[in-house]
Amino acid sequence: MTTHGGFEPVFCTIVPPHVLDKLSQAEDPALAGPARRTLQRDAFERTQRRLTTVLGATTVASVADGKPQRTIHDARHGTDLPGHKVRGEGDKPGKDATVNRAYAGLGATFELLLTAYQRDSIDGNGLPLDATVHYDRDYNNAFWNGEQMVFGDGDGEIFLDFTIPIDVIGHELVHGVTQYTANLTYFGQPGALNESVSDVFGALIKQYTLGQTAAEADWLIGAGLLAPRVTGVALRSMKEPGTAYDDDVLGKDPQPATMDDFVRTGRDNGGVHINSGIPNHAFYLAATALGGHAWERAGQVWYDVLTGGELKEKAMFTDFASLTVKAARERFGDGEELDAVSKAWEQVGVRTL
Repeated sequence: MTTHGGFEPVFCTIVPPHVLDKLSQAEDPALAGPARRTLQRDAFERTQRRLTTVLGATTVASVADGKPQRTIHDARHGTDLPGHKVRGEGDKPGKDATVNRAYAGLGATFELLLTAYQRDSIDGNGLPLDATVHYDRDYNNAFWNGEQMVFGDGDGEIFLDFTIPIDVIGHELVHGVTQYTANLTYFGQPGALNESVSDVFGALIKQYTLGQTAAEADWLIGAGLLAPRVTGVALRSMKEPGTAYDDDVLGKDPQPATMDDFVRTGRDNGGVHINSGIPNHAFYLAATALGGHAWERAGQVWYDVLTGGELKEKAMFTDFASLTVKAARERFGDGEELDAVSKAWEQVGVRTL
């Protein structure tokens, strides 16, 4: 497996560690138990990912023919991957809604990449898309492990089935796109950019699937994932970072919207799921200023930066922002696209060179 600039161990989860940490401290064992087991499982999978990186990942044959190659497996509440094959490319939907949602989500991600950006799967060369559902018991997460997607069913108390929000599926798969392109280091500001890019394209995949304009979209990541008892609407908000949830068990959404509130922490790989709110908000501002379908102009600029070869693995917010300004000018000239992108970064307090 080759990537731009060398390979970094990749294990990316949709639910941030700080959320599970908070949940694991709940007095109710029905809430704390699944969160603790999820943290333990995530730690194990993260270690396995590092070992796989050292030993070498399994080579998967890619065929660039412009058609998806999807395979869905069922872990049957175990942890052996990939599990039992339950649906292949072209197979009719079965009775398991989770399997069907995973299959559809992989397809939606493939379609946006191909239709909007002429990218054939996440590696650009027709990489097969594999996913495993019903992973472990009460597993409160979904992740990309560098080779495939994995979805938990949630505990039913705080989190529901992780295949419900299509942007969660897209978010995790786009970690694969980043892996095969800019390969952003998963720590600090580069890691926050890694997370933000996945949120951006996860949101675009949802909007594309629903046929929404930037004005019509909710700009939420993980809407529909939180159980009814939770006081919140999603995992993150690109429109209003820091407002996605405010719950007595989960705590309050800690994402900042601007550099004025940038969080300095050693946890969560230097706050990759927290400070991603800043570039997320910049994209939202640019996309809504331009209007129309966000994947067409703002999304194109972000895609150009991610895949253009100039974005370094350890890029900071300023580096990324400057490249978006350059990409907007190169693709669209000195027009409203350049103005919208430049102003968006200015509004969140990130300078451009």
